[in-house]
Amino acid sequence: MSWIDGRERWVYAALAYALLAISAITAAWQGAGAGVGAGPGSAWAAALLAGVPWPVAALVAAGWLAPVPWLYPRRDTHRTLVVAHYLLLMALAAALAATSLPFVLFVSAGYPLAIAMLPGRLVLAGVTLTALVNVTTQAGPGAGTTLLTVIAGVAVPLVVAGWYVSAEHDRRRRLVERLRAAMEENAELNARLLDQARRAGVLDERHRVAGEIHDTLAQDLVALIGQLSAADRAPHEDSRRRHLDRAAELARRGLSETRRSVRALRPGPLEDAELPDAIGHMARSWAEAAGVELRFEVTGTPVALAAEVEAALFRVAQEALANVAKHAGATRTALTLSYTDETVLLDVRDDGTGFDPQRPADGFGLDGMRQRARGVGGTLDVESEPGQGTTVAVAVPAIPDDERLD
Repeated sequence: MSWIDGRERWVYAALAYALLAISAITAAWQGAGAGVGAGPGSAWAAALLAGVPWPVAALVAAGWLAPVPWLYPRRDTHRTLVVAHYLLLMALAAALAATSLPFVLFVSAGYPLAIAMLPGRLVLAGVTLTALVNVTTQAGPGAGTTLLTVIAGVAVPLVVAGWYVSAEHDRRRRLVERLRAAMEENAELNARLLDQARRAGVLDERHRVAGEIHDTLAQDLVALIGQLSAADRAPHEDSRRRHLDRAAELARRGLSETRRSVRALRPGPLEDAELPDAIGHMARSWAEAAGVELRFEVTGTPVALAAEVEAALFRVAQEALANVAKHAGATRTALTLSYTDETVLLDVRDDGTGFDPQRPADGFGLDGMRQRARGVGGTLDVESEPGQGTTVAVAVPAIPDDERLD
């Protein structure tokens, strides 16, 4: 930082006092009335003093400069007072210069004071006024036409141009301030959105883990318990061994699916098979374990879908069949997977006891299936009545798997 920083008001006041002192010393040295302007441009200024000696006027000017250090830091809040002070100072300087030519040097103090003190739109007007005072106080007797030419051809355009430039500067300054405020507001909004996204991500991950546990580990544990109970009731060793082997297979599959769920991988059957084959294998395994007759059908031309779409369809089919085994008491079940140009449909129908879809359900089942369908832009509808069986219909967009298509 320069040594001037923070001392500007004293610097401008000292400069004006220095120019006044030099002008007064020069005027005293040349003698009173030396170099008095005689033209029409100086007559009006000389008339302001009305016979007052220039030393007295110089003292008045010195006193009038005293408020400069006080006005400088208040130039933005006391604009009218600052402008009035500047105009009267220029009038005093003009009167002094008209009385004694050396005071033209003091008139030059108007340049730095105009730049330092006046509002932005009036700076150029103040500079122009100072220049006019300098010119008019030094003009000769026949300079009337020249002065008018200077005023009309130079001074007025300069003032207008200064006003326009200052107005444009103010407009851009306000625009920058608004942009800065908007950027600060956007930064705050961004921070809130990021926090909301983080919270939503955490919530989505909780739902995903809950759904994966419900669709894999929980169902395998239910089936495992059923196999162990069947083994305990088996009348022959061969039958008992078959149930125990089935229980061991379910335990291994549950452990594998749990690990996959934690790592957010695709369902195991989809790792090595297309969606129709994976659902068909899962459905046949379910029918064998549940003892329910199952008809599985695929219509349309199967296409490779995005991984999240196939995972959602597989998990919904898995959960729907698990609900049939747990709640429906059905003897026959039909599962249909239909491919169309824009949509893939999954329907699971049973001839079980049915239920009232309007009644709130316990557990993660139906809500979990709906969340999976919505998660890939699809819908899930349930049609059921007590004693009339149940139909679960899922429709998801046929989003292709670009990687596998390539």
